[in-house]
Amino acid sequence: MPTDKPAVPSVWARQRHKREQPPLSQDRIVAEAVRLLDEEGIEALSMRSLGNRLGAGATSLYRHVANKDELIELVVDEVYGELEVPEPGGSEAPDGWRESVAASAGGLRAMILRHPWVASVLGQVGLARLGPNLTRQSERMLALFHRAGFPSDEADRAMNTVIAYVVGMTVSEAAYLSMLARSGQSEQELMEGLRRVAEETVRDLPLLREGYERRGGEDPSRLRDESFAYGLERFLDGLQARLESLGS
Repeated sequence: MPTDKPAVPSVWARQRHKREQPPLSQDRIVAEAVRLLDEEGIEALSMRSLGNRLGAGATSLYRHVANKDELIELVVDEVYGELEVPEPGGSEAPDGWRESVAASAGGLRAMILRHPWVASVLGQVGLARLGPNLTRQSERMLALFHRAGFPSDEADRAMNTVIAYVVGMTVSEAAYLSMLARSGQSEQELMEGLRRVAEETVRDLPLLREGYERRGGEDPSRLRDESFAYGLERFLDGLQARLESLGS
């Protein structure tokens, strides 16, 4: 015989049961959307799929977020809140600004790689630049270039140049890592599987062959880190030379 007692037939009992589910709010919707995107990617995001995860209908979400485009603006600003931009005080060395800018650039790259879906929506987020996290981080990073000695008009351009480098490098890197995740292989396994084909392809191309032979067996994630750092340092070299020309 069933032992479960029937629910108490009272409106107050039903209301207590409903209150067990946290009420919807914009913060809760955005947090769950980030989790969905991290787990399933941008293709899986819809107001209906998000509502299902929250135990609510899509219409309930529209009371807090106007549409999917607005939701994407909110999630982009949310993950930008993870960045840590050093205070412009930092090192007193003449080129101390480089260390702070490099740390900020590395943090932006790490954030995009934690949330690879960001790479696919950065150019589609309308007025996301007005979000509180993004504007705050932009202000802090801009201060680094002001402290370095760039004039106001050039400080903004210098900052945007560095950000463009980071995003340009990391978009392709994030796409590669997303493909890797779908394959179910580790990065090392994928590289080992492709090595024989790659070596055969470049057999008659001495410069490419030398590069493959030199990098063979190395940790591919370390190679990615080194490639990013090399390009960033060359960008900073150019900005350093511009600063020196301004002071001459």
